[in-house]
Amino acid sequence: MVIDVNKHGSKSVELATTPSSPEKYTIEESTIVGMEDDFNTILDRLTAQTDELTVIPIFGMGGIGKTTLARKLYDDSSMRSRFDKHAWVTISQEYNERQMLLKIVSSITRSNQEMSNDQLMETVYRGLKGRRFLIVIDDIWSTEAWDQMQMIFPNDDNRSRILLTTRLKYVADYVSCPDFPPHSKSFLSLEDSWNLLTEKLFKKDPCPPMLKETGKHIVKQCRGLPLSVVVVAGLLRKMDPTHDNWKKVEENLNSFLGTESEQCQSILSFSYSYLPQYLRSCFLYVGGFPEDMEINVSKLIRLWIAEQFVKARSSKRLEVVAEENLEELIDRSLILAGKQRANGRMRTCKIHDLLRQLCLREAHTENIVHVMNENVPMSTEVIYDQRRVIVPSRFQDPQVYPTRHTSVITSITHTFITARDNYFRGYSISITSSIVSQFKLLKVLDVLSVGKDFGCVIPQLVHLRYVAAGIGKALSLAKLRNLETIILVSFGPTTLKQPLDIWRMTEIRHLDIRLPLYICNPLLVENHMTLYISDPLELEQPLFLNNLQTLHLHDSSFVSEIIRRTPNLKKLKILHSYGHPYWHDFLYALILLEELETLHINLDFLFPVPETFDVMIFSGYNFPPNLKKLTLSYTRLPWDVMNLLANLPNLEVLKANNAFNGTDWKLDEDVVFRKLKYLQIISICLVRWEAGSDNFPMLEKLVLYGLNELEEIPESIGEIMTLKLIQIHTYGRKNASGVEISAKKIQEEQESLGNYVLQVQIT
Repeated sequence: MVIDVNKHGSKSVELATTPSSPEKYTIEESTIVGMEDDFNTILDRLTAQTDELTVIPIFGMGGIGKTTLARKLYDDSSMRSRFDKHAWVTISQEYNERQMLLKIVSSITRSNQEMSNDQLMETVYRGLKGRRFLIVIDDIWSTEAWDQMQMIFPNDDNRSRILLTTRLKYVADYVSCPDFPPHSKSFLSLEDSWNLLTEKLFKKDPCPPMLKETGKHIVKQCRGLPLSVVVVAGLLRKMDPTHDNWKKVEENLNSFLGTESEQCQSILSFSYSYLPQYLRSCFLYVGGFPEDMEINVSKLIRLWIAEQFVKARSSKRLEVVAEENLEELIDRSLILAGKQRANGRMRTCKIHDLLRQLCLREAHTENIVHVMNENVPMSTEVIYDQRRVIVPSRFQDPQVYPTRHTSVITSITHTFITARDNYFRGYSISITSSIVSQFKLLKVLDVLSVGKDFGCVIPQLVHLRYVAAGIGKALSLAKLRNLETIILVSFGPTTLKQPLDIWRMTEIRHLDIRLPLYICNPLLVENHMTLYISDPLELEQPLFLNNLQTLHLHDSSFVSEIIRRTPNLKKLKILHSYGHPYWHDFLYALILLEELETLHINLDFLFPVPETFDVMIFSGYNFPPNLKKLTLSYTRLPWDVMNLLANLPNLEVLKANNAFNGTDWKLDEDVVFRKLKYLQIISICLVRWEAGSDNFPMLEKLVLYGLNELEEIPESIGEIMTLKLIQIHTYGRKNASGVEISAKKIQEEQESLGNYVLQVQIT
């Protein structure tokens, strides 16, 4: 232990850098380049006029600079003079109550190694009683550790503070005070990363011009993680500053950070080693996707379920448990939240490159997933030896070569995924259905990015749980009773309709099929079953798909029968046509879907609006009461129908994409969208819009596309207390429209009233 005596005569104590506390690698870095805003925010909280003892947590992933920031605050001269007693305690993963007590005792009085724990606790309490203190609790990993610690800190209403760092959001939430929410330590910007690197290498001197371009490419690969920048600076400091040397580092940086940097990896591996077993496979699986990829959350959840990484818990749906697992990984700073959906839920997630390197290393050890090397030609023989294979799209030679022996080898491959990343540029991997057909034990097949016909091989893979592929002709899934997810895109002619029998797939959870495929009539399937099933009890059981959660459905003459037999749908997307005689049947059947939360109705815009249309079927009373998100496309209803949708009690997101006809939309005072947070309107005919703030009391985001004819946005929209953003898409129009002018006027008026939260974006 290193014990420092401050000017008040008290001592501060910290743990020196040891394998048990790897994050202290960053303590020596006194600079806070790029952390100035974080520093000022926490400083304001430390010096706030709140008398009560306040805990101020900082959380974020390993190596992001939490300890460096806390150290800079702890050592600041204003903190030294403001507080009577100071102590720094590093907890780390293995919480040791006695060691913690000894550290604090050492900082405030003479320690006595012979004291019992109870005596040490009393000594700490008495030493802090009546004094204003600042305690830094660095790298805490559990709420239990906090529960044991907090009783030794007296609350004398004298503005004492506890500054706490953790990688776990739930720990930060647990210890925080209502007036001081946890502070999330953010990544560095590219500019700040560059400034940090040059400061480490050249101090106050400028970077040589010949190194700038390469150097900025290097720091870009660090993805804003201060630890990564510092480690790279340490590498560059050991070599001559020449363009050739820096170029070599740029080209091999990922492998360096992934294998050679022990400090970097040991810090990050701490987070992995602390994971409970049920999260480990989920986390390592994410590392198999290409670097920088925005991973679709819905897809990831379906894959986790198909891989059987997700276990039922507390009578919750598997999708709910999987989403909770993802949120826990994010709270543990291992996965990063990406883009959001309109309702605020995650659309995508991603993983930092350094953590991905950790995943790839551990996944290889645990045999969770194998990522094919994009610079080495693939052979089926290599794939045969791996349980789960992910093939990135960026191959130097995008071919899969069959080998002489594959016909006699039994493949152990259970998963085969071709992952498309953000750098995909128009070529596809040469993987044929004949190669895939050799993987007899496949449970997960995702070859949608290949763009070839797999219709012949899919019926042979009887163990499949997840399939996403293109097909060129009709196929039978009769033997694939284990399927949970079906995503099929047809490359064949859309004029030839092809029925798909899914009614005996009791495990099916997600179904997305495109024309010319369609779901066959369940009544016909039941009648046909009498020809080959003799058990009368089995024949008496109607065909229901009780596990089906999401369904994408095209025109169907028995759509109401399909809905009746899928009672637990959460999400339904239906592409229909006005001219279809069963259109009304579908709308009236919707009320049966009591669990439905998301509905998207997309009508064929080529069909004319019927002369007589029963507006009341859109009243909201015929829609499921739990509906939270509604998208209407090309329905071309009267604007009065829009007002009727206010009857939906739980509606949070409403998207009207050329959904309403007419020049005037007027909302009376009694029309209230009580929970609506997101409103999107696309219209080429709307001219006048009359509404007040009371019509949308909870609105947060208003998105308008192509409203060239609209005279203005109602001025009172700006008075909505919750409104944060008005977003206007002009499609490149040069002259400002009434919508743009009124939006700017609303923003100016709100700013004059002191409201700087409301933003206006015009694109």
